[in-house]
This record gives sequence, C-alpha cells and structure tokens, in this order.
Amino acid sequence: MSEATQTLEASVASAPVVQGMRKNGKQWHQPKTAFRPRVGQTSYERRLEERKAMAAVKAKEKEMKEEKEAERQRRVTAIKEKRAATEERERYQKMEEKMHKKRVERLKRREKRNKMLKS
Repeated sequence: MSEATQTLEASVASAPVVQGMRKNGKQWHQPKTAFRPRVGQTSYERRLEERKAMAAVKAKEKEMKEEKEAERQRRVTAIKEKRAATEERERYQKMEEKMHKKRVERLKRREKRNKMLKS
C-alpha cells in the first residue's frame, strides 16, 4: 500500500500545475513571475572571480592571436625571400647571356660583399 501511495504522489508531483484561465484572456502567453530586481546580483567575490577568469581567457586569446600572426609573418617573409632569390637568379641568367660566365661570377661575389657591408 505504501508503494502505491508513493507512485501516486510522484505522478501528482511530476504533473504540471494547472492554473485557471488568465484574467486578461491571453492564455497563449507564459505566466508572469514576480518582479525581483535583486535576483541577478552576485557577490563582490564572485564578480572578482569572474573578472579573473575573463582576464585569463582574454590573455590566452591574445597569445593565440600573436602566435597565429607570427606564423603568418614567417610565411610572408619566406615567400618574399623566395621571390627575391628567383628574381636575382633570373637577373644573373640574363647577364650570363650577354657577358662571359666568369665575369658574372665575379660580379656576384662583388655584389654579395656590398650587401654584407650595407647590412
């Protein structure tokens, strides 16, 4: 008998509370709750914890963005260096067509020395 009453009480508790007709007749609206302006307020310690957590997240995001930007810059510089090398190679090939090969090699060495002195 006690089991039957327990199951009956459980089914009654799980059933939605039936309210009467709304006074204004708008039954399709959700029933209003009491206005409690202090419900959303949190304690100062809790707000501090949330701010610390948010600061940690922001710092991690910033670090990840910096890593991503550094990787992008590395790729860009690699591409630029590769293009400069190919341009220089093409320039020397054109010079070789016009001049003797040994003279071109001498010019290459001289230009490299000048580059070392400039930087």
